[in-house]
Amino acid sequence: MIKRTIVLTALAASGLVYAAEPVDPAHAQEIATTVCASCHGPDGNTPLMPEYPKLAGQHPEYLYKQLVDFKAWDDKPIARENATMNAMVMAYSKEEMLGLAQYFAQQKQVPAEPKAQETLALGQKIWHYGIPDKAVPACSGCHGNNGAGIPIMYPRLAGQTPDYVVVQLKAFREQQRANDPEQMMRQIANKLTDTEISALADYAASLR
Repeated sequence: MIKRTIVLTALAASGLVYAAEPVDPAHAQEIATTVCASCHGPDGNTPLMPEYPKLAGQHPEYLYKQLVDFKAWDDKPIARENATMNAMVMAYSKEEMLGLAQYFAQQKQVPAEPKAQETLALGQKIWHYGIPDKAVPACSGCHGNNGAGIPIMYPRLAGQTPDYVVVQLKAFREQQRANDPEQMMRQIANKLTDTEISALADYAASLR
């Protein structure tokens, strides 16, 4: 009960509660291991499909927000368009989404590995110092020096699959993903080349 209270308090501070109380952990685990497992694995480590994100160890507040954003609520349009996820979450309540977020957050991440070593130096430079000439801020400012992110606000990227990070940065750049607060990621990704995006994705995967 204490853990649930802490999570709900944090969600309240970020405006993400939506009057949800998590379902019984056993029910959330059943959904995770029978439905979500087909793409993300039973423990959220996405063993077979690197284009899908690792969910294990991610901040529950971030996971919950994404799940909520994948579904239309109260006649409001879907905030995050993804045909697969839009269909997958259709049957689930906010209580179940919060339970799933907590379940995956409690799993231990098996970190991904970089796909290319030769651009890690470029990724490291952008991550810690940004690209001043293009007004690109350092990724570490929001996601931390070690990629742990900031709970409630910014996701953990350390050990994330580079394929997924590349897909998301390009989606932000092409305005295909639009659920980032104040268009922050869209504005940043719009200034990044494919080479820079790949370098950042590999460097994020290398972080522990």
